[in-house]
Amino acid sequence: MSHVQHWLPLSSRIGSALLGGYIFVWGFSSLIVALNLFLGGDYDEGLTLAYMLAFLVFIVAFLWAFAATSLTRVWLILAGGGTAMTVAAWMLTQTLSAQL
Repeated sequence: MSHVQHWLPLSSRIGSALLGGYIFVWGFSSLIVALNLFLGGDYDEGLTLAYMLAFLVFIVAFLWAFAATSLTRVWLILAGGGTAMTVAAWMLTQTLSAQL
């Protein structure tokens, strides 16, 4: 039983780095594209900017997931922040479509 408990924190950290990082980058990219559209930019330019920044954001999120002391904080910031950014991007696009 202790062998499973020993690997549980490491598995959760790996999961938070991969899955939480993916969710965070998804929300970040969505928000960048939505903000670019909201500010009158072109969709393709926003997407290119989001792609260029997404790699850097994922690397930072991945490394931070292992460096942070609190695993709960890592999950809350990566998964919660990614979800919040995705919702904010969705709300921006809804505002944009209502204006058209």
